[in-house]
Amino acid sequence: MMSARISADDVRRERQSGPYMNDAMNRPTTTFSITAHTSIVGLIGWPVGHSVSPKMHNAAFQATGLDWSYLPFPVSVQPPARVGEAVHGLRALGMRGANVTVPHKQAVMPYLDELTPAAAAIGAVNTIFVREDGSLLGDNTDARGLVADLCDHDIDPRGAAILILGAGGSARAAAFGLAEAGARAVTILNRTVPRATELMTAMAEHFPGCDWRAGALEDIRLHAGAELIVNCTSLGMEPDVKSMPWKTEHRLNSDQAVYDLVYNPTPTRFVEFASDCGARAVNGKGMLVWQGALAFELWTGVPAPVDAMRRAIGAM
Repeated sequence: MMSARISADDVRRERQSGPYMNDAMNRPTTTFSITAHTSIVGLIGWPVGHSVSPKMHNAAFQATGLDWSYLPFPVSVQPPARVGEAVHGLRALGMRGANVTVPHKQAVMPYLDELTPAAAAIGAVNTIFVREDGSLLGDNTDARGLVADLCDHDIDPRGAAILILGAGGSARAAAFGLAEAGARAVTILNRTVPRATELMTAMAEHFPGCDWRAGALEDIRLHAGAELIVNCTSLGMEPDVKSMPWKTEHRLNSDQAVYDLVYNPTPTRFVEFASDCGARAVNGKGMLVWQGALAFELWTGVPAPVDAMRRAIGAM
């Protein structure tokens, strides 16, 4: 079973010695046709038409010369049983795995044979791996993807006081990943305080050494001095591009970093505001690449061509 534990140092060591240090992205790309021999993976969600994951993963398969293809599979929320049918269909159709996006990251869990420790702790699955014996393993690569991208931007969560905005699925992954990487304190703010409290309580069970707090999103002013601020809300996302989860009267400074999981548009208003204040500001496109790279390696056993994946979605 895959280990759930990862730190910023682990990510750095992996990138220095493999599996990510490879030149597969420099190989010439070719156009593949899907045949009976092509290994199929895909994306389960509703909707999925907006996703850039097919473009990113198919570029990775071309860069590595693998006869694989990644396809989007829209799975409606009505009737709910369709989620289970879709998961069982992975095995029945001989697929190698799938990514899972909203709103099915929790709904798929009862239909899986096993969860990695990270997926179980986070309470959500974004990657399904079909083993050789047909059993289905659920993993969550979002937490490690976030830590990896923070390391890419020389932002180390170890020992930091961190503020998470939101308490949904992405916030759960962020809280787990940041605490796992050694955060000193994590505060979770949400419009609905009971959701923030529930997430805080769940994470405190796994990481009792971290100082956990929860509160209302409107109380940002009480926590505006956090060293790292992670936006896990949808505020600022297309089409509501003028909104952001922050009040402009709470100025940021050069000692602070902002990570906005929203990457469409690029930059978001929150990223622009943070940059104008002198803070380091990063959007979530790199996290998308890294969580995809980890899924790619789980499915294929081949080092992920991270640069090719970045280029495919304009994340360089």
